[in-house]
Amino acid sequence: MNFQADQIPTELMLFANCLALVLLIWRGSRVNWGELSQSHLTGWLGATTLLAVLWQVTAGIRPGLSFHLLGASALTLIAGRDKALIGFAAILAVQAANGKADWAALGLNWLTQVLPAVCGAGWLLRWSERRLPANYFVYFFVNGFFGAALCFCVAVLVSLATHAVLGSYSVTYLLEEVLPYYLLFAWSEAFSTGLVLAPLVMFRPQWVETFDDRRYLHDA
Repeated sequence: MNFQADQIPTELMLFANCLALVLLIWRGSRVNWGELSQSHLTGWLGATTLLAVLWQVTAGIRPGLSFHLLGASALTLIAGRDKALIGFAAILAVQAANGKADWAALGLNWLTQVLPAVCGAGWLLRWSERRLPANYFVYFFVNGFFGAALCFCVAVLVSLATHAVLGSYSVTYLLEEVLPYYLLFAWSEAFSTGLVLAPLVMFRPQWVETFDDRRYLHDA
């Protein structure tokens, strides 16, 4: 879903844009750009480009409410949390350039859609590495499948809560007419993420920054 500028108070819109910019600069400064390998760069740019194309396929419901694949878990697992946040900023800019989003609302869209989902995917990965066995199927199903659905739902809930607070739509309408369909769409997110990650970790594991053969396939 993409918030439209006329749904957001001017002060909130300016604050959201400034906050998103500060967070992007901060996380971007944490990336060791000089040590980024060619394979990781290929995975990051390739996944970002693919998602930018997929985000163009949307099904609109009402202003500010639309269905499209998010891909937060996929990009986070492929490129890592910080580069995923930067990649999604570029994806949102492509959306705006193509007239599918408002430039003035990009900050709020990034904060409500991208930030919760990407941070959730990063947290889930760290939790699974600490608590669960180092196994390929754990990585694939916990992070790549169920994790994708969970992070999609987190982004949806944050976005719908923002709509409710802004008064764009009534809470009753969001809960009864919108939320159930987004929850169903979460399984499409899970399936598409798994469909991308499964062949990548088998045939191009060097493109997936968070996948380590020595950790996940040491007993194979």
